[in-house]
Amino acid sequence: MSNRNIKEEFVSLIEKHQGIIYKVSSMYCDKDECRKDLFQDILVQLWQSYSTFNQKSKFSTWMYRVALNTAIAQFRKDKKNTEDPVPEIPIHIENEETYKEKEDRRGIVQKAIGKLNKAEKAIIILYMDDYSYEEISEIAGITMSNVGVKINRIKTKLQKILKELEYGL
Repeated sequence: MSNRNIKEEFVSLIEKHQGIIYKVSSMYCDKDECRKDLFQDILVQLWQSYSTFNQKSKFSTWMYRVALNTAIAQFRKDKKNTEDPVPEIPIHIENEETYKEKEDRRGIVQKAIGKLNKAEKAIIILYMDDYSYEEISEIAGITMSNVGVKINRIKTKLQKILKELEYGL
């Protein structure tokens, strides 16, 4: 395949799956400038790694893995960064609730997720995006059985955090 075709294929795939990059950038940065920088870093890493994509997995699965690894690596290098970002998480709430109640509930869930470590955040976000255990395993680089264990532990931890946040326990 020619260089031009490779570039066109890459751009097409990025345009189709750019939401993944936005989600990862938002999960790890809450400031606009930081998000844009991380977005660019992820794009560069995806392009540099594109030749290693072996098409044994879905492109979106590979892309998630590269994006998460890039985000985590960036924050390991930059120990000066003190922000503990909270990802935007779509929550399906009953229609009767007012906008304010929805925002309050969303804020509590985001705050709870914000208290998780970076690996836990990545796993729970993938789980909430309906990725299969197999896909999460591939993205996170852990076994499928370990995915199940981690998800159950994260759910338990989130329940405890949510109780603490809601009831001040």
